[in-house]
Amino acid sequence: MTTTGADHATAFTGPWWWSRWRSAVLDVGLALVSALECAAEGVPFARDAGIPVSAGIVFGLLAGSVLVLRRKWPIAVVLVAIAITPAQMGFLMGIVGLYTLAAAELPRRIIVALAGMSLLGTMIVTFVRVKQDMARGDLTLGDWFVPFAAVTTSLGLTAPPVLLGLYVGARRRLMESLRERADSLERELQLLAERAEERAEWARGEERTRIAREMHDVVAHRVSLMVVHAAALQAVARKDPEKAVKNAALVGDMGRQALTELREMLGVLRSGEAAQRRTAPASASVPAQVRAAVPASASASVPLAAVGVAAAAAASRAAEEEGPWLSELEVLIGQSAAAGMVVDLSVEGAVRSYAAAIEQTAFRVVQEALTNVHKHAAGAKTHVRLAHRMAEIAMQVENEPPPEPASAASAGLPSGGNGLVGMRERVLGLGGVFVSGPTDAGGFRVSAVIPSA
Repeated sequence: MTTTGADHATAFTGPWWWSRWRSAVLDVGLALVSALECAAEGVPFARDAGIPVSAGIVFGLLAGSVLVLRRKWPIAVVLVAIAITPAQMGFLMGIVGLYTLAAAELPRRIIVALAGMSLLGTMIVTFVRVKQDMARGDLTLGDWFVPFAAVTTSLGLTAPPVLLGLYVGARRRLMESLRERADSLERELQLLAERAEERAEWARGEERTRIAREMHDVVAHRVSLMVVHAAALQAVARKDPEKAVKNAALVGDMGRQALTELREMLGVLRSGEAAQRRTAPASASVPAQVRAAVPASASASVPLAAVGVAAAAAASRAAEEEGPWLSELEVLIGQSAAAGMVVDLSVEGAVRSYAAAIEQTAFRVVQEALTNVHKHAAGAKTHVRLAHRMAEIAMQVENEPPPEPASAASAGLPSGGNGLVGMRERVLGLGGVFVSGPTDAGGFRVSAVIPSA
């Protein structure tokens, strides 16, 4: 058993809001050091403010002692540290307060807001003080030193405690989560152990009952007969010696039979124990046997994998044989021209071959765009542009306005409205870009760019 669960809960025995005496001693010690620091810093503050020195010391003691509340009210400690920042006191309280605030389980927006307030306050106070020191001649550096000192000082007093607090808080929450998980697992294991003990006790009781039943069935009958014949033997021993001899022989036979049956039953019990001892190592070796059987099953699945590969190869070969290919684009345009469409084809770049899916998609885009022209703009002049670029292939099909507005209606071709959707899905499936829409001249344009890789 580990020191988790209830044992861990009983460890919170500190005074007031502290969980441990060690934490209380640490906070009281830090508060004492902070009070002494603020009291020492209260002397120059009292002189600058024109108040009695004793008042500055008392103010510093009271302000610094607030650090003792850092675990109970970390927000109050940080606010007090920000409030006394103009007096140039409470540096230890500010650092420890920011660390405690970041490590506490508080919303991140509160931590960021208070850390930002502390950073801004420290930056402003440092900027003013350094500016005053340079004006008095205490510092002879250039004007660049004022913002540099303000930024570095504020960051140095704010960022490290906040980052360390965030890290410690995250680690603490992780450890608590792991401890809770360990407690849960321990409880589950304990429950499983109790259930296993209950099942084992029940099994032992059942086994004792069974053994008792077997002992009674095997021995009691023989022994009872032996007792009866022994009493008869005692009664007739002197009156009828021959009968006594027979009874004695019967008692001997029954005793031997009882011993034989008892020996057989005990042999069965011993053989059962030996079988259990043999099955225990066998059950322990089951994972190894399973691991040894895995390659066999994997090898048994090889024909199925080969069939899948062969089917995929056959499908790819069928797709490659069917096409269509970009080399057939001129035939497609020739067919449209034969149907009465004026089509202008322009090809840019060096013609080269692409993957089957790319060529089929490019061909289908042009084909569907020409089909839409037939449906909606019959007789309109159409421009087909194909560009072979370095890492992509681009195609564009643009038609001019139809010569007669009613020509589209007279065509009588049904339209399901799925052509553009299908083209877009094809192009986007290959990682390309698809754009379609009307032109300013009243026509329609379909553009697609498909990566060649």
